[in-house]
Amino acid sequence: MARDLIVVGCGIVGACTALAAQQAGFRTQLVESRFPGAGVSAAGMGHLVVLDGPELALSARSLELWREILERNPRSFEYRQTGTLWVAESGADQAALATRQATLAAAGIASAWLDPRALNLEEPALAPDLAGGLLLPGDGIVYPPKAVHELLTRAVALGATVRCGRRVTALAGDGVVLEGGEHLAGEVVVATGGAGSELLPELPLMARKGHLVITDVSGPSIRHQLVEAGYTQGVHAPSGLSIAMNVQPRPTGQLLIGSSRENGVFDPAVSTEVTAALVRRALRFLPGLGRLPATRIWTGFRPATPDGLPYIGHVPGRGPVWAAFGHEGLGITTAPATAELLVDRILARGSVLDGAPYDPARCLG
Repeated sequence: MARDLIVVGCGIVGACTALAAQQAGFRTQLVESRFPGAGVSAAGMGHLVVLDGPELALSARSLELWREILERNPRSFEYRQTGTLWVAESGADQAALATRQATLAAAGIASAWLDPRALNLEEPALAPDLAGGLLLPGDGIVYPPKAVHELLTRAVALGATVRCGRRVTALAGDGVVLEGGEHLAGEVVVATGGAGSELLPELPLMARKGHLVITDVSGPSIRHQLVEAGYTQGVHAPSGLSIAMNVQPRPTGQLLIGSSRENGVFDPAVSTEVTAALVRRALRFLPGLGRLPATRIWTGFRPATPDGLPYIGHVPGRGPVWAAFGHEGLGITTAPATAELLVDRILARGSVLDGAPYDPARCLG
């Protein structure tokens, strides 16, 4: 008999979880308080990237799964295999990227070092005085709203149901309670991104505000997702404001410019000071951006855990309740592997990934 599974949250992680659950034989209901992809997913860049460090195993496995997902109808995701070009501004950056290349090579991830001349040939719009770059050709981009829609379409085709405009107010012993008092029975996956701590307050979560800018189509042309070498230092900074160049070529011909991170800021309003700092940093690497108008600026909040790794697994003391949130800025990338690991844990079967680093119990004292 099929097991009932309730997925709370209809962003990229919830959509991937529903699809994986349906493929595993569950009877799945998704419950979303607004509309699919309305939260963290809508504010993201859609970068599919392998990172070294603690995120390596989860991101590498996810890209393997993304390639399987994208074999069918990649256009519905607005997918492009742009690769990621990590750009070195200095000799110190070059040394850091050499270490990263060795780490990735040990994990079987292909990359290529570009000296300044090769870097200029690969991306002529970059500033001429940079120290080089590390190219990861297997990375890519998707458009998150379309990715959520396509994943949900596939899950629904397999029998999943989606209930939008219904807010879960509480976790019950055998399911959830919706606003208005309706009760749904089944095992529960909380995949509500930054709102995860509303239902599971025992799991600490911090919102990290970020700004993004998208340009007109008349600017410099780039082929790859461009990220400065020091980007990951800002990702893991414990406090304050961090700015790092992260520029993505969109299929429309526009450029999506990031990124900033602020801790302890809860106002969603666009900050002119942060936006100016973000653009100045991008101009250091892409001087041609200076003549390019912006068409939209927006903010979002990345849900970060104390150790930088998401919660994926059973929540102790909560009965049949499972967590799948806290991915900070890697939710788009890591959604497929999150879903795979979570379904494996629910079914108590072996998994490609070791689930211990992501176990919610690690943050419960």
